[in-house]
Amino acid sequence: MTKNNSSVEGSDGLVYTARLPLSSATLNWPADLIRGHLKRIGSRWRALPAGKIATIVLAVLRCDQRPGDLAGGNGVHRTTVTRWVREVVGLLAARAPRLDRALKKIARTGGGIVLLDGSVIRTRRRTGKENRKNYSGKNKCHGLLVIALTDDRGRLLWISAARPGRTSEITACRRDKLTRKVREVGLGAIADLGFVGLDDGDPDADPAVITGYKAARNRPLTRGQKLSNTALAAVRAPVEHGFAHLKNWRVLGKVRTDPAWATALVRALLVLTNREVAR
Repeated sequence: MTKNNSSVEGSDGLVYTARLPLSSATLNWPADLIRGHLKRIGSRWRALPAGKIATIVLAVLRCDQRPGDLAGGNGVHRTTVTRWVREVVGLLAARAPRLDRALKKIARTGGGIVLLDGSVIRTRRRTGKENRKNYSGKNKCHGLLVIALTDDRGRLLWISAARPGRTSEITACRRDKLTRKVREVGLGAIADLGFVGLDDGDPDADPAVITGYKAARNRPLTRGQKLSNTALAAVRAPVEHGFAHLKNWRVLGKVRTDPAWATALVRALLVLTNREVAR
């Protein structure tokens, strides 16, 4: 019997063009970052120009295109595309706002509140002990937890480090000392019922994190508490829009890379999201 190990697609393969649903301004900015980076490190040559590299990286991030497919269509190796993606993500993540600076900027512009929420980014299931810590019992999936702050219009201000999915939202906020930093700049944060108990400081002081009321088995909510929950839900709706804009980048559909690299990825996407939404 003769074995046929040839590729199904053929030796040459087919190349097609597709539209990238992003503005030219969103493309030009990473291209300028790449040119500045190459000048800084003294790199005189790349296989493709900076604009083409930026297009390839954005195709990976926005449409979750496989690096191998993009490499074949542009005459480079798959590892070259992967290296470009990590390089550009690192450049973008370095420009993500820090928590204290983001809060001070809102306070300077006259803002009084920020919106707080958390979300789980799905990851592929891992084997062995590494599999257990990424499983979120709340969401019934494997993933990484990120905490985000937005302004009252839903514009992303800050995003936390990606932590294992089993981490609770309150634990993640306490590791970032979010309550103390919000109180230091004189702001308040509005959050959902998942953050009840986060602000457990002085009961006589003004709360830094405002949440709704949670019903107990033997203590149903009063009519006033239900109205308060409804009002808070309407106020914090823009934070859901902020996460929706972030998850438009399909690379977050199910992260296939090293989870330790996910922090740089989500912070890079925050920078790109703000560029795209503000255009």
